[in-house]
Amino acid sequence: MKSIDRRNFLKQAMTGLSMIVMPVKAANGNEQISTNKGFTANDRVILGKTGIETSRLALGSGTIGGRKQSNQTRLGMEKFVSLIRHGYERGITFWDSADQYGSHTNFKEALKYIPREKVVILTKTSSRSMSNMKNDIERFRKELGTDYIDIILLHCMMNENWTKTMNGVMEVLAEAKESGIIRAHGASFHSVGALKSAVKNPWTDVILARINHAGSHMDSEPAKVIPILKEGNISGKSILGMKIIGEGDLRNQIDKSINLVLNLEFVDAITIGFESTSELDDVIKKISEV
Repeated sequence: MKSIDRRNFLKQAMTGLSMIVMPVKAANGNEQISTNKGFTANDRVILGKTGIETSRLALGSGTIGGRKQSNQTRLGMEKFVSLIRHGYERGITFWDSADQYGSHTNFKEALKYIPREKVVILTKTSSRSMSNMKNDIERFRKELGTDYIDIILLHCMMNENWTKTMNGVMEVLAEAKESGIIRAHGASFHSVGALKSAVKNPWTDVILARINHAGSHMDSEPAKVIPILKEGNISGKSILGMKIIGEGDLRNQIDKSINLVLNLEFVDAITIGFESTSELDDVIKKISEV
């Protein structure tokens, strides 16, 4: 494959994809045609080969997240649950959680008002052993208040040899999928090497990767990351984009970032953490303007 410089690659990504036409199911259940001028946050999309159908936009819960808290959980139960419910009313049915964010109980509370079967719940584990992973699955289900979890990801894979070092944990998740306790598994990534390993490994159903137009808080520049994600899609993985706004660094360039990422035909959905209904409504509006 001939090497191309960053500017030309991004130009191709923005212009070469403009002719893509993709049938999707809208939030009201009707078929519609989605092009680069027809995206909506509540488009119904299928995540790779998992068979999981959800909204194009996921409601994130891990802005500045760690040690069982995040900007979302720091809003307090009432405010964050109100934000979750507002998103649901706007057709956002994809919830992005993690043990590290401490957001499970917030989504559990939201399920008191929203039917479980209407939403897709993704969470992440930091477990590094089979026994801890088994315990995590049971604890997560209790904390979320659900019998099953749609997607569990290994959190923050950085080592390119993770598919070997995490083999036992991966086996536990595969067994959970086989028994119907989870619907899909995969990992989130914080290095190019780890991301490349995910593409090659058949175990990976879902890849959650950092992607935006400026390379902010990414594993490498977009021109290097984008081909890897495309290869992952070709190999059957669902590609989910995160850090779309670069942890807030790109707040004044949201349009550019959303425009690039949504026009990558192999990105199934994107996750963004919001701290107010106005922020959520603004991004929903910007997506419809792409």
